[in-house]
Amino acid sequence: MRISARADYAVRAVLELAVRTGGDPVKAESIAAAQDIPHKFLEGILGDLRRGGIVDSRRGGGGGYRLARAAADITVADVIRTVDGPIVSVRGERPTTLTYTGSAEPLLPLWIALRANVRKILEGVTVADIAASSLPEPVRDLAADPASWVNP
Repeated sequence: MRISARADYAVRAVLELAVRTGGDPVKAESIAAAQDIPHKFLEGILGDLRRGGIVDSRRGGGGGYRLARAAADITVADVIRTVDGPIVSVRGERPTTLTYTGSAEPLLPLWIALRANVRKILEGVTVADIAASSLPEPVRDLAADPASWVNP
């Protein structure tokens, strides 16, 4: 699985908004500068996040962006799905819609298991968890295991 630049930037932008809650809306330029995201690219991402109900926007001199709901109610999966679509796909399709025959039949449960595990992690981590530097224990354990870092 690859995390696209678009998804990475979206999560970082939402995180930036999460750590700035309670104040005025945050301008896209400020988010772009704080997270080193190309401004024009970020504008498109913020539009997708607004249409997806992750952020709200306000126009004008005092305008900008803020989270549409509490950071604890926004998962990393929500953000990625909003800007990139399904979390794990095979040739652009959800694994559960695929069929294989013959020697390839065992691939289907493999792709489904992969999707389930990726979803389990991304749906189990909220923007608030990241903002508080408090990832759930199972995620911390996986990240702390040097065996999981090995590139085959």
